[in-house]
Amino acid sequence: MTFRIARRPLLGGLAAAGLARPALAQGGAQARPITIVVPFAPGGSTDIVSRLMAERMTATLGQTVQVENRPGANTIIGAEYVARARPDGHTLLMAAGTTLTINPVIIPNLPYKLEDFAPVMLATTFPFGILSRLNGGPVDVAAWVAAAKARPGQMTYGTNGPTTLTNVAMLMVMERLGITMQDVTYRGDSAQLAAFLAGDLDMLIVAGGTAIPTHRNQQGRLIAWTSARRVDSTPEVPTTTAYAPGLDVLSWFGLLAPARTPADFVERVNAAANEALQDARIRERLTNEGQFLAGGTPQDFADFLRRSDQQWRPILSRLDVPRN
Repeated sequence: MTFRIARRPLLGGLAAAGLARPALAQGGAQARPITIVVPFAPGGSTDIVSRLMAERMTATLGQTVQVENRPGANTIIGAEYVARARPDGHTLLMAAGTTLTINPVIIPNLPYKLEDFAPVMLATTFPFGILSRLNGGPVDVAAWVAAAKARPGQMTYGTNGPTTLTNVAMLMVMERLGITMQDVTYRGDSAQLAAFLAGDLDMLIVAGGTAIPTHRNQQGRLIAWTSARRVDSTPEVPTTTAYAPGLDVLSWFGLLAPARTPADFVERVNAAANEALQDARIRERLTNEGQFLAGGTPQDFADFLRRSDQQWRPILSRLDVPRN
């Protein structure tokens, strides 16, 4: 689930850059490392994607690619750091949908803007899994809707905060299904998962890295994905489109560089990142976590962000998402 304000000059420059494919190897062990900044704490989905890709890109580029976690403030701390970094080809951001989907709409005076970044490559897109309690919880979406309508506003679900993607995703799903529930905020997926397992929550909405093992370990029932497309690793689990046609709520991970980063570097890293996504081990790991592999050119990523903006900005404006 993404959005972007169209910025033609930046996108035009990236389109021109996309015409060339420079050599990947850049000589010299003396070359400074490339740092991928992850705006989340270690161990989460964004961190895992970044570390898998960094390892493979190091081998491809012949230059160390390392990961640095700069979590906090709904990804703002890490994003601002990269936006202000020197555009010398040594700093990247592994952004998530939150960074360019929600924050620019609901946070006044955001300390970064889209023009501060140069899209490099869209890595993956992914839906969120909706879980119910294994004992006594709804067995499918139809039962969930019936239970929620019987107790309007009383059923609970956990999120990482009212302005996070999981909450916005649930708001969108509930709007389409015609139900209301009460959101309860926790600090991180592990905290809300613990509350869910303890029976303190009726429902949970989380990314696949948490949803799938919870489902497979029979700690919760995965009743739907928020995507139009079924997730390959859980083909038995339906999507919300079966109950709300056209509903396709996706987040994403993608690499961005500071604006004015040289086009040859953007293309060089783009090629290495695309090659990383072809690695069988990486593909298996990400697919098993419920992610859809993407890849493509910098211009593809820029176009994706533009389309997402056109789709999601009106939705975010309409939904009851708190404005900070």
